Parts: sequence; C-alpha cells; structure tokens
Amino acid sequence: MNNRRLPPLPFKGKRALTPRASQRSPSSPQPLPVPEMVITGYSTIQGSGNHGGNLGGINNGRINLHDLNQDLVSEYLDHNPEFLDHYVHARVSLDQIDRWQLRKLRPPSRYNNRPQSMEHLSVNGENHGDNKSSLSKWKSRIQSSRGRVLQELAREVYQPNGKAIILHELAGCVCSAINADGYNLYIVDENKREVMYVPNVNSSKPMSSSGPSNGDRICLGTTVAAHVAHTQETVRLKDPHGDGRFPEGLGHGNIKVHSVLALPLQDGRGSLLGVVEFYRNFKYTSFTEEEEEVSILLLMWADMLVDYVEVHSSMLKQRKLNEFLLTVTKSVFQDIISMDTVIMKIMNFAQKLVNADRASLFLLDHHRQELFARIFDVGSTMGVPSPESSQQKEIRFPMGKGVAGHVATTGEVLNIQDAYGDIRFNRDVDLQTGYRTKSILCMPIYIRGNIIGVVQMVNKMSGPFTRADEEAFETFAIYCGLALHHAKLYEKIRRSEQKYKVALEVLSYHSQCSEEEMMSLRSSPVPHDMHAITSYAYSPWGIDNDEKPLYVLYMFKDLFGTMSSVSDPRFDTDALIRFTLTVRKNYRNVPYHNWVHAFSVAHSMYTVIKRAAHQFTPLESLALFVACLCHDLDHRGKTNAFMVKSASPLAAIYSTSTMEHHHFNQTVAILQHEGHNIFKHLCSEEYKKVLGDIRHCILATDLALFFGNRAKLKDIADRNDFSWDIQEHRRVLRDIAMTSCDLCAMTKPWDVQAETVKVIYEEFYAQGDEEKEQGMTPMAMMDRDKKHELPQLEVGFIVGICLPCYELLAQILPATTPMVEGIRANLSKWQEMAEEAKEESK
Repeated sequence: MNNRRLPPLPFKGKRALTPRASQRSPSSPQPLPVPEMVITGYSTIQGSGNHGGNLGGINNGRINLHDLNQDLVSEYLDHNPEFLDHYVHARVSLDQIDRWQLRKLRPPSRYNNRPQSMEHLSVNGENHGDNKSSLSKWKSRIQSSRGRVLQELAREVYQPNGKAIILHELAGCVCSAINADGYNLYIVDENKREVMYVPNVNSSKPMSSSGPSNGDRICLGTTVAAHVAHTQETVRLKDPHGDGRFPEGLGHGNIKVHSVLALPLQDGRGSLLGVVEFYRNFKYTSFTEEEEEVSILLLMWADMLVDYVEVHSSMLKQRKLNEFLLTVTKSVFQDIISMDTVIMKIMNFAQKLVNADRASLFLLDHHRQELFARIFDVGSTMGVPSPESSQQKEIRFPMGKGVAGHVATTGEVLNIQDAYGDIRFNRDVDLQTGYRTKSILCMPIYIRGNIIGVVQMVNKMSGPFTRADEEAFETFAIYCGLALHHAKLYEKIRRSEQKYKVALEVLSYHSQCSEEEMMSLRSSPVPHDMHAITSYAYSPWGIDNDEKPLYVLYMFKDLFGTMSSVSDPRFDTDALIRFTLTVRKNYRNVPYHNWVHAFSVAHSMYTVIKRAAHQFTPLESLALFVACLCHDLDHRGKTNAFMVKSASPLAAIYSTSTMEHHHFNQTVAILQHEGHNIFKHLCSEEYKKVLGDIRHCILATDLALFFGNRAKLKDIADRNDFSWDIQEHRRVLRDIAMTSCDLCAMTKPWDVQAETVKVIYEEFYAQGDEEKEQGMTPMAMMDRDKKHELPQLEVGFIVGICLPCYELLAQILPATTPMVEGIRANLSKWQEMAEEAKEESK
C-alpha cells in the first residue's frame, strides 16, 4: 500500500480502538494518536489530522467504537470516495468484487441475510457452498485469454468425459450467478432412456473413469431430474420432498434441501443433453422468478456454446477422418495388384479406424447365395494377419446365416454389444477360427445400390462400438465399395489381357507366313531387269498373286539396295521376305481393298520415285514405299463413315481416320513379329523417323484429309514458292503423292480402269446393302438400285478429286504428267457414257 495520507475518522466515546493483546505481536507498535485500525466486516482506515467531516469524537487522538455504526461509516465513505477506491484496490480480492457485482445486479432477496456459518455445508459429497472460486475457472480463463477458450473446450469435448466436464463448468457459472448452495448434473442416455448422475471432476468425489453412475428412468413419478428430462420443462420448488410428483426427491444427496431449481440442458438443435438441479439448503431462501430467468438465459447461451464446441470438435474429427480416407485412397488405388491385396488393406484400415481387435470382410457369391472370405480375422498385431489366419481355407456359409448374413440380406447396420447374447450371431466362425467374439460392428458394402460384401469389426479395444464409430465406418464403407469394385475390374482387365495375349499369339501364328512359304519365295530368283514395270501404264493386275511378292522384292532392292544414308546399306533378305508375305496374308479377301490393290499402289509409288526428279531422301522414299504397301492392311471393305455409324469397336478406339490408324497399327504389329523387322539395321533416330513418316503417309490416304492438303500445296505451287528445303512443303507433297498412288487405278488404260471400277462398286454395293439392313440410307454410289448413275458418279469423282490431285502433283513433279493424261482420257470415256445414259433415260 502506498503512503499517501487520508482524512481521519473521528468517533464519539472513550474507548480507543487498538489491536487486541491476543492479536498483537511482540513487535506490534503502541497505539498511535491517529492509529491504523481494522473494523471487522467493513474496512481498514489509515489517516491523520481532523478534517473530512465530524462523524464522532476523538479523545486525545484515540478512536472509540461504542458509538460506531453503519450510518457513520457510510457518511464517511460518501464524503471520502477516494478512500474506498484505495481500500478496495489494495485489500479486496477479485472474487469478492465479482460477488459484489452479482449482488448489485440482482434484486435483493431474503437469502442475502442468511447466516454466514451455514454456507459451507456439503451436499452429495461436493463442496458447492464454498463460492470463493466465484464464477469458476472459466471466468478467469476468459479474462486472461479469450482466444484459447474454444480450443480448450474443444480438447475437453474430445476427451471421454469432455461433455460432462464442460457442462459442470457451465453449471458452476450459473450456480455462482444465482448464489445457489450447489447443483446436481445429469446426462441423458438416449439409448437407455435414462438420466445419469455425473459427479464433478473437481469435487471431493472425482468422476470415475467409467463416467456417469447408474441412472434413473426418464419418466414421471420418480425424481425431479427424471421429470424434467421427460417434460423438458423447468421446475422451481420450495420443498421437493413435499411434492407428490417427486416421491424420490432429488435422487442424490443425504441433506434435505429446501429449494430446487431444475432446468433441462438442450443443444442448439433442441436435443436434450441433460438436466441440472440447483438447490439451497435453508428455509426462506427459495429461488425467485428472476433467478429462474437468469438461469434459463445463461444456460441457453451455454447450451449454444456446447453446440458450437461440439461442432468444432466434430469438424476436427471429420478432418482427421478425411485425412484417414485420403490415406486409404492413396494406398488402395495406387497399389491395386489383386483382390486379396485390396481386401487386406481394407481390413487393416478398418481395424485402425474403429480400434478393433479383429476385422473380417465377406464377399457375396450371388450365384450360390453364399458369403465367403479367403482372408479374414486380421489381428491387431502390427496391422497384419497372423500366418495361420492368412493360410486358412476359404470360409463359406449361407447368405442369411449369422450377423454378416443378416446384414447382407437386410442391408441393416448392426452394433452388437454382446455377441453370444444375440441369436443372430453365428458361432461356427468362432469354432473354425478359435477366436472369442464379444462385440461386433457389422456394415454392408454397396456399389451401384447393390450389396457386394459385408465388413465386420470384432471386439473394440476400448469399450463398446459407438455411434461415432458407425458414422465414420459408414463413410469408410463407401471407399471400400469403390476399392472392391475397381479391384474386380482390375482382375477382369488382367484376365482379359491374358486372354488377349493368348488370342494374339494364336492370331499371330495364323497371320504370319509359314516357313515353307518363306523358303519357297527365297528359292525363287529375283529378275534383274524389268523395264516395263517403270511405266505409268503398267498393269499390276496382270501379275499372278504368287509372283507379286517377288516383284515387291525386286522393287525394294532396286530402290533401296544401295542406300548410303542408313547405318547399314544391307537389308536382311529373310526379314524382307517374311515381312512381304505376312503383309500379303493380312489383307482380307474383299473385292477391292485387298493385296492386289496394295501391290498396285506400291508399284505406282515405285514408278514415281524412279522416274520423277524429286529430292526425297532415301529414308523418305523408304517410308513412302512401305506405307503404300501397308496402307490398307486388314481393310474390311467399309468406309470410315460406316464404321462410325455402325458403332464398330475400331471406331471406339480411333475417333478420326478410323481405318487408317488401324492400318498403321497393323503395320507396326507385323514389324514386331520375330524375324519381320526390316528396319532393324537402322539407327534409333532413323528408325523413329521412318516409322513417323509411314504413319503420316498412311493417314494421308484418308480422303477426308485430301482437300486440306491440296489447298495448302496448291497455294504454294500457284505462288511458285515450293522449296525442297522447307520440311512442311516436303510433307504436303508426300501427302499428295500418297493420294495420287492410292487412286492410280483411275489413270490406267481404259480396259483396266473399267474393270477396276466394277470391282470397286461391287465393294460399295455390299456396304450399301448392309446399310439398308440396318435401316440407313446409303449414298448413291453405294446403292445398287442406282447403277444407272455410275457413269455420272465417276465423272463427278474424277473432276472433284482425281484430276485436281494429279494436276497438282504434275505441277511440282512434271515427270508424273502421264498420270494426268491417263485420268483425262478416262474422264472423256466416262463423260460419253454419262451422256448416253442421260439420253436413254429421256
């Protein structure tokens, strides 16, 4: 205390107020003229002088107590408020100030003057009457650090008895606010429909680890708490023992209380959390209506706080669950090796999720109406199954038998606290595994609305399975369903891949040339001089099919036998023979797009490369020739448009240039056959370059791409800007050259050309007939009912596609002019026939 001087307090009388002998220490000073004095129950005053009002008499500086009263002290304090401030600041505790503040805000009541000696009686083993703790530790905690309150409450809620701890804190606040002698707290058990008395963890009887004690049935005609829980209405009583509604009174405590205020505790959603009873021990101290309103108001906010704290706690739990599920997803979906692997991981994660001792997963066999499991009863040790459990035989039992069978049949979630006390429990599994089942949490696993399995958690390590376990596991079960579904799909795909490999081996064997064919062609001598073959008018259709492979070998060696730009100028003759014969074997027996057509296109490209003054590199020439030979491999005699409209599997794989992509993939597949790689002597860069050019050249044979390619090259040619040094110019020229060779039959002499067109339309009409069967309307050129329009259709095809293509090619490569002359001669014939048909139709 500081040393500032305060005004004296004079009194009337003769007895001086000095410290009693019994209170005076040996070193206590003698009474001073203006002493320091303590007036018990009021204040301690220090001062000197004689000013500040005359409230009594002073006898030689000594103060007498005979005439001292509250009025004199009040008058003095009214005239000296600074003294009161100084005294309160120095001598009065914060707890006492809190109590003064509550009394100041509360209307006066009769209990304010009750004897102080009666405030420390103990009820229910709890010293509630001692209010020196004021508004409980919460108030001081909030005053010191408001920001940490929610986090602390959330941590407390997360504990096993967290909700009870918080409710006790709330009840303690209200108890201090209404100056009650104590309180009883009850928590509602919804499953048992009981109110459970909960002792205070800070009381002389600490809360047991098992939580609340035995409860009272929620009903009327028993205790006050049971009545309030049943009606969820506030009860205010002067004497609960005299009320016939509560024959058992408070239900707890040995001292007869004389006033009770019981209120229901509800969360923000209106659900009942519990009941709190405030009581007073003495007569004439009943609770007032104002105190009831204050209690209801405080508890309303308190209940909302509990609700928000629970929401915060549930968010933390949900966050942990989300992190757990993310770990599950990564672990399961990143490592789908087999169904057994996925099942093992699911059981391990499920076991950790609910802290179970064992986990089992049963799958449904719908055909046999059974549940089965190859891996079951994963033990808790290190999260892996014991060797004996993983090596046991498959367990099977009827789908309607046991707890798992009941769940699989009904889809109901079962949380069983006593397995052997439940008639649905199938003891056969325990007999087979030698394990003792106590508690069970069993849940169905769905995929697309159908139950595909049942997961069963056995024997929770800490108490029974809870509702929170059910909710968490229900979410986890969704991921289980997805994981099992994908595992099944993976197994199907894996089996399909194995079947595909087997089928591919069979097809490869039958689609490859035989060793007899290879040896026969190898023994046939290759002609050294074929001058006529380099003519544009040469008809490949006049060559026997068995001799065509020999001509291919001749053209290949003639073009590339001395390639100097490749790593090895020599080509493996045996690989070339096998490749050529296998290519021939992989062309289907369709009317036009067959091996004969492939040979004619390859011959046409051979002629262009041999006779035109081009600057294609040897690798580009090699790609062009091989692409022409393979450009229609496995052609089905149908157009790309038909493949798409008929929902062909090929159209599902290749959305654009459907057949052309398939032709290239077949080419690569043949090259990958053993002994068929004609490019094996190329270096890596050359090999990659050739395959890339072959792919591009084969795709260029799609007439849907011709118009764009023609427009690009024509713009370059018309501006006389074509340059062999520009790769884009070379690429577009290769595309046009591929189209020109693909349509080479239109440039052959008339007799050859006329016969070829008949074969082409035979294939077109076959497609038109199939389109009609499917309810589609074929194009005119594919409708055999419009054969009379064939000449006119040919005129349109030549004028719109063929002639512009050859004229553009001749503009860049003048040596190809004979192809232009041939197409023009045939155009004249078709125009004559179109005119004749037109005259006949008149």
